[in-house]
Amino acid sequence: MFSHQRFARYRLQAGATAVLLLAAVILSGCGGREDAAAGNTVPGTPDVQASDVSGNGSTKEAAFKKISTVKGEIQIPARPQRIVAEEYLGSLIALNVVPAGAPGLTLNNYYYKKALNGVADTGTYGKPSVERIAGLEPDLIITGNAETYEQLSKIAPTLVIPYGTLKNAREELEYFGPLLGKETEAKSWLADYDRRIAAAKSKVDAVLPADASFSIMESTDKSIWVYGDNFGRGGQPVYQALGRKPPAAISDELMKKQWAEISAEMLGRYAGDYIIVTANNKTAEDFRTDPVWSTLPAVKNGKLYVWPEERSWYYDPLAVLSQTEELAEWLVKTGK
Repeated sequence: MFSHQRFARYRLQAGATAVLLLAAVILSGCGGREDAAAGNTVPGTPDVQASDVSGNGSTKEAAFKKISTVKGEIQIPARPQRIVAEEYLGSLIALNVVPAGAPGLTLNNYYYKKALNGVADTGTYGKPSVERIAGLEPDLIITGNAETYEQLSKIAPTLVIPYGTLKNAREELEYFGPLLGKETEAKSWLADYDRRIAAAKSKVDAVLPADASFSIMESTDKSIWVYGDNFGRGGQPVYQALGRKPPAAISDELMKKQWAEISAEMLGRYAGDYIIVTANNKTAEDFRTDPVWSTLPAVKNGKLYVWPEERSWYYDPLAVLSQTEELAEWLVKTGK
């Protein structure tokens, strides 16, 4: 089990860094969708230029690619063989790419940890061990944390993709497919993803009112958190995949900031008709007998879903697909 507080601190720091980096990307002309017509890079589509070892410009037997990143243009192997994935591990697994190393936290991912036997632990999430990574002799490092770039780039070409740059499963697969020479695998995986998501959404739409509101929350011993559509805990499957909405009064706030820490007295304002809540040490019955939570209509009406961090925290494509189907199954039973 991992620490929510540790993750929250790192994610908030990463989010702030991402805002600054994304601003730099936009100013440099390589980050906005509105620039697509002009041929500039958009999220989900790496700006790739191929070159061979001899430097004569041939793309037939290219050994390296030049990639435009928030850290400038870097050169990476055309088909990297030993990747250290400090972030975006789920997308790699979806493309049948098993890395040489990844943080222990992501190696414990509930949705694919069984597929990662033998993958080396590179240390604490957000604070990798330079020594461990160097010992793996990677030919590419992928990270979401720009603060470690200087250290990691001395070991191998390091691709920084700040958290929030790629906003959903489709953008991740459409980015990493071309990047790793796995376009066919990406298209195949996304086709299956689209089919399964559509099936789940159709089942939910058939039994739930279109205007039913949803809240994504987390309850710890000391805090209550509310989340938007791109911060884990079920936001991606509920708000993106199933197309559901938060309460109108707090929708703009959540979708812009993506998180809010609230007091128990504020629960009523943030609670929707349905509540998906992360809690490690509480059951649905605990919430039903709690003097504050029990006053919420969603709790009274049995429209509360409780799951632990190990299932709700992850937001990679594999996790989102599995979470969507899990929540859809519950919602169909609840809605009947």
